[in-house]
Amino acid sequence: MARTKRSRAESSRPAFPDPQKAAPPAAARRPRPALVASIAVALIVAVLVSYGGLLSGGFLLYDDTAYVTQNIHVHQGLARSSVSWAFTTTTAANWHPLTWLSHMLDVQLFGLDAGRHHLISILLHALNAILLFLLLVRMTGALWRSAFVAALFALHPLHVESVAWIAERKDVLSTLFWLLTTGAWLAYVKSKKTAPYAGMLAFFALGLMAKPMLVTLPFTLLLLDYWPLQRLAFPLKGRSAEIRKLVWEKAPLFAMSAASCILTLLVQRTGGAVKTAAVFPLAQRTANAAHAYLSYLGKTFWPHTLAVFYPHAHTGLFAPSTTAAFLALACITAATLRLWKKAPWLTFGWLWYLGTLVPVIGFVQVGDQAMADRYTYVPLIGIFIAIAWGLAEAVKTHRLLRRCIAATAAMLLAALCIVTRVQTRYWSDDTALFSHALQVTRDNAVAHSTLGVVLYQKGRTKEAIAHYAEALRIDPNYAEVHNNLGLALVADGRLEAAIAQFHEALQLLPHAKNAGKALNNLGAALVKLNRVPEAMVWFQQAVQVDPDFPEAQGNLGDALARIGRLEDAVEHYREALRLQPDSAKTLDSLGVALARLNRAPEAMERFEQAVRLAPDFAQAHYDLAITLARTGRLEDARRRFQKALKINPGFNEARIGLENVEGALRTNRRPD
Repeated sequence: MARTKRSRAESSRPAFPDPQKAAPPAAARRPRPALVASIAVALIVAVLVSYGGLLSGGFLLYDDTAYVTQNIHVHQGLARSSVSWAFTTTTAANWHPLTWLSHMLDVQLFGLDAGRHHLISILLHALNAILLFLLLVRMTGALWRSAFVAALFALHPLHVESVAWIAERKDVLSTLFWLLTTGAWLAYVKSKKTAPYAGMLAFFALGLMAKPMLVTLPFTLLLLDYWPLQRLAFPLKGRSAEIRKLVWEKAPLFAMSAASCILTLLVQRTGGAVKTAAVFPLAQRTANAAHAYLSYLGKTFWPHTLAVFYPHAHTGLFAPSTTAAFLALACITAATLRLWKKAPWLTFGWLWYLGTLVPVIGFVQVGDQAMADRYTYVPLIGIFIAIAWGLAEAVKTHRLLRRCIAATAAMLLAALCIVTRVQTRYWSDDTALFSHALQVTRDNAVAHSTLGVVLYQKGRTKEAIAHYAEALRIDPNYAEVHNNLGLALVADGRLEAAIAQFHEALQLLPHAKNAGKALNNLGAALVKLNRVPEAMVWFQQAVQVDPDFPEAQGNLGDALARIGRLEDAVEHYREALRLQPDSAKTLDSLGVALARLNRAPEAMERFEQAVRLAPDFAQAHYDLAITLARTGRLEDARRRFQKALKINPGFNEARIGLENVEGALRTNRRPD
């Protein structure tokens, strides 16, 4: 009976009660530190077991390129220029400087070792689980329920996307500051001191600088005032003074949320991420929101058919399935609200779930996805709390049932650990990830498109073209696919067809900067047809719309060099190298232009830089050998020709150069 009484006290007494109510006993509020520490360690171990497979994984083509692998600013680490860029850029249609700084720090510490980047995300996720556990214990005194919620958060497969996707570092990072903000607020509620309040504002600002998902945090604090803190009670009628006081307490947070919403909307519109009503009508968005709420809930209880991208079904507002979805949501909401007094954790959990999903439920459509697993990272906390407290309350007077529930909970967590570990395997590489997406979704143009890029990069051009064609069948206006199909057609030798695809992409791209790649690719295709002056026009447009595009700068330099404008070519090569200093190809091209301008010492310096960066770059060894020979350094030239031939035995120009140098050495004269 003693254990039963303790369970009742644990479940019903808040750690921060209304001042007029009696304080709960210390035992209910302060579990044994050793036990708390043991649970925290267990959470870390469980996360490492579930996500450990990621340590051998790599970067993905899908957004990891923009955030890390092809981002020249991130490659600089925490340099002054890159930090300044992080606070001023709107790259990826977001303003999240803290996320950029996080990636820069990883590169500075680990380079491009993907396993260690993954490790940081895994550790952040584990830390989030521990903080969630500690906060719940602090607020409720319910040790095992809090531990179960934290374990569900740590191990649920729906959270794999937030942890396994390096580009989604912003999810785990922003949630860390969400939880720290909540902790500081709890300290303020208890002490009414300035220091924790200032800490709350600082943590909240940092969280918003990691991801604007935190805009709903002030509303969740009001929910915590209702339960478990019991600072606000339903019904709200006649409690206007209490409500004003609690809202005023959080007024700076609401103001910061409003500012973040405005800034985010402006940045995303400027970046072309916000879809217009012509593309996604409001009725369609509303219907999708209802389906998404229920789909997330369904995947919570049965986490199958998880995919990196879910295409829009374009279901109508008055379709039977939409009507059923709205009815289901209305019934659940009405039932939980009726239980506000008898089962406040259910009301709290459901309102948390509904509210925290609002920014990403699709009323403001950002991107083309209907929903995304990563969007559930914070919202599912509410559902997990409702489950944990609901089960505990249902069996609190039955010792045998409590033991059965405890055993079942342990088996459930073990199963989730296994499913999560399996799910992480799909994130090991792009082929596995998008092949799986095609298996579990229908008419997924994004999955076909990305898989096409992967296959193209592996040299499987025919298969890539087939996937691009399928993507265009699903979405004929997919500009990026037209561009990528053009590249594949170039590789397949079908230049005229490729040029037509590039033109199609340029007609469809609504934002100029996004057109840079298609403009550059069109120019490159024209060069292959020896239409250099025409190609140069497109290269010039590419660098105008995107001055930070190193490939376009280099290609424009090549075109200028081919028509004899060497000084102009050198200028564009230097700009390309400023943007991409480790490009051996551009260094070699610059060296050739400098050599043609009779600036041999500068040219040789560039060739030597190129071969240091790429020791197996046969062309750079050859170009260096030619310049050395022309300046009379015949022995050095011979070694470079030999190196070029060792790398590429079929390099005929190098063979001829070597023969000329050896002949000159025999006759003691400089070759022509």
